[in-house]
Amino acid sequence: MRTLADLVLPGSTVALRCDFNVPLDPQGEITDDLRIAGALPTIRALQQAGSRVVILAHLGRPKGEVSSLSLAPVARRLSELLGSTVAFSTNPSGDQRVIDSLKLGEVALLENTRFDPRETSKDPSERAELAAIWAKWADAFVSDGFGVVHREQASVTEFANMLPSAAGLLVARESEVFARLLEGAERPYTVILGGSKVGDKLGVIESLLPKVDSLLIGGGMAYTFLLAMGLEVGDSISQPDFVDTVKGFLTKAEELGVNLMLPVDFVVADRFAPDATTQIVERSNIPAHSMGLDIGPRTRELYSKVIAKSATVVWNGPMGVFEMPAFAGGTLAVAQAMAACPGFTVIGGGDSAAAVRILDVNEQAFDHISTGGGASLEFLEGKELPGLTVLKGK
Repeated sequence: MRTLADLVLPGSTVALRCDFNVPLDPQGEITDDLRIAGALPTIRALQQAGSRVVILAHLGRPKGEVSSLSLAPVARRLSELLGSTVAFSTNPSGDQRVIDSLKLGEVALLENTRFDPRETSKDPSERAELAAIWAKWADAFVSDGFGVVHREQASVTEFANMLPSAAGLLVARESEVFARLLEGAERPYTVILGGSKVGDKLGVIESLLPKVDSLLIGGGMAYTFLLAMGLEVGDSISQPDFVDTVKGFLTKAEELGVNLMLPVDFVVADRFAPDATTQIVERSNIPAHSMGLDIGPRTRELYSKVIAKSATVVWNGPMGVFEMPAFAGGTLAVAQAMAACPGFTVIGGGDSAAAVRILDVNEQAFDHISTGGGASLEFLEGKELPGLTVLKGK
C-alpha cells in the first residue's frame, strides 16, 4: 500500500479524504470528536511537509442538501484542535476561490460530499464525473477515512484513481492492525462479539473461528445462540432465521477446539427503560415476558478471566444496552478487563469505541481503537475493501 512517503508533497495541494461522520446533539453540537482527533496526525504531517490541505468528508446520509448535516460544526471543532483557522467551503465540489486563497500549510474543509448525489451513485461514470471536478484543483489524493474504505464512492475510489494517491497515517495504521488480527495474532487469541444482531456478525464469526482460541458472545446476538441451544429467551431481541447458521457455528467451534463462550446469566427487565424493574437470572430461566438487556455478573467474571490470559484481544459490539446505567455493567466489565490486559488489545470501532468514552474507561490503556465500525468488520471478514485496493499497485 502506498504511503505519504510515496508522494511529492512540498508545494502541492492535497485532497485529504477523512471520516468526519460524527454524532451531533439536537442543537447540532458534536458529542464525540474521536474521528476528528484521529485525522490530526495526517493533517499535521501534510502541513509540515509544505502542502495545502483540502479535506473532503461526509456526515450522515442526506438526500440532497440538508442544513442539519452541514460540516460547518466540524470545521469549527477542527480549527480548535489544530489551533488555527480551517477555511470552510459551502460547495462540496470545492470553491476555487477558497482553495486558491490557501497558503502552504493551511487547511480547508469542503461541505458534505454527500450533498452531491454523484458521491454515492451506483453508476461509476457519475462518481468519476464528480471526482474529475475535484481532480482539477488537486495534485495528490490521500485516503485517511478508514470508516469509508469499504464503500465505492467518488471521494474514496474514483478520486484515488485519478491522481497520485496514498494512505494517510490513520488508514495505514488501521490496515496494519487488522491485517495482524487476521494473519499474525499472538496466541491465546480472544475475540469478543456483541451488539444487537447476530446477522451483522455472521461473516466475522465464519472468518475468525479457525483463527482464534476463544470467542466470547454477548449483547443481543447472544439470544439467537440460546435459541439454537433450545432455550427460551422471553421478549429478548433475537433472529430465529439464523438459528440453523448459529447451530453450525457451535458445531464448528467444537470441532476446531475453540472455546466459544455464551453468557451463563443475564440482567433482564420487564421493559426497555432506564427505570425498568430488573433481576439477574440464569440463561435457562429467562422469564416469558422479560427481556435480557445485559450479561450478568457471573458471565462478566468468566469473560474477564479469559481476557486476562489472552495475548491478543479484539472486541466489537457492546454486551448490553450500555447507554442505560442499569445495563452498562457487562460492557464496562469487558472494557476494564481489556484495559488491564497486558496483551495486544483492539477495539473494533462503532458502539464499542463509543462505550469506552461514555463509560470513562482510559482510552490510552488500549493498543488500538478503530475509527471504522463497518470497515473493521468487513476487514475481519477477510473482504477486499475497495478504498484500500485502489491504494495498492501502480
